[in-house]
Amino acid sequence: MEQLTYKDSGVDIDAGNESVKLIKDCVRATYRPEVLGDIGGFGGLFALKNYDEPILVSGTDGVGTKLKIAFMLNRHDTIGQDAVAMCVNDILVQGAEPLFFLDYLAVGKLNPAQVAEIVRGVANACKQSGCALIGGETAEMSGFYADGEYDIAGFAVGVVERKSLITSARVKVGDVLIGLPSSGLHSNGFSLVRKIVFDRMKFTGDEKIDGLDKTLGEELLTPTKLYPATVLPLIKKFGDKIHGLVHVTGGGFYDNIPRALPEGFGATIDADSWRIPTIFKLLQTWGNVSRREMFRTFNCGIGMILIVDADIADELDGYKIGHVVEGGGVTVTGGDLRD
Repeated sequence: MEQLTYKDSGVDIDAGNESVKLIKDCVRATYRPEVLGDIGGFGGLFALKNYDEPILVSGTDGVGTKLKIAFMLNRHDTIGQDAVAMCVNDILVQGAEPLFFLDYLAVGKLNPAQVAEIVRGVANACKQSGCALIGGETAEMSGFYADGEYDIAGFAVGVVERKSLITSARVKVGDVLIGLPSSGLHSNGFSLVRKIVFDRMKFTGDEKIDGLDKTLGEELLTPTKLYPATVLPLIKKFGDKIHGLVHVTGGGFYDNIPRALPEGFGATIDADSWRIPTIFKLLQTWGNVSRREMFRTFNCGIGMILIVDADIADELDGYKIGHVVEGGGVTVTGGDLRD
């Protein structure tokens, strides 16, 4: 009887070790002074210090079906940033500074070069966000994923002083909503995007489309914007004048803004206050998507919203997109998306 090995079943331990070698330098480059130990341990070590009353804030997320476009175009250098951004942007909403990040990458067949490309994207995004890539897992799951396909998810931990924790408690009628631009679609709504672009329109991703400054595929794979480097200094400068934050993800304006408001409060949004990027207008036209569905599914050009005291609204770089009002719900008016 033939002797079988783990490699015969589709799991190559040597390829896994090679992957670790390829990513060591970029991972170490993310380390903060609080990181203890090195790559290869069973757990990541982080020494929390210099806080009076620290509150740990954690978040986890994945990239979703945007991955299908990366597989189709065989481009994997942007996906890592998506995984980091979806997590660090979420914990930022509570005012937390990202401290460390862990990733989970599952593949059908381990390709060390591909793994290194993905993890380099993770590491670069961690460095931009000020957090250490302190650990991770790469799982080779033969027969579970098709060759060349994978899934990636992440987990972020941040910290905020209890006195600086951002909740909805300070939000009041008349507060101004300041919108920060997105980098594009980010990582939301891609099941609908794929249905429109590839199923209905039969595009391949290589097309040059009027109004886009890159190919359609490159536009769709533009990574999610990282907001910590922009927002954390504002929190430090303006303190309790910042009453709330909203990460505009799945659910768009209608579902995400209420999460940052106390019960009995709502918001009015004037979509004429910013320029909705071309990609969203194209998707609406190609898919015959209703205006409400667009603002409920996509960020439409606004990736993060600050809810601030009206006294500081003029001091912030961003779009004044609306106000907090009495009553529940969100009303979106204006904008150049068709009804």
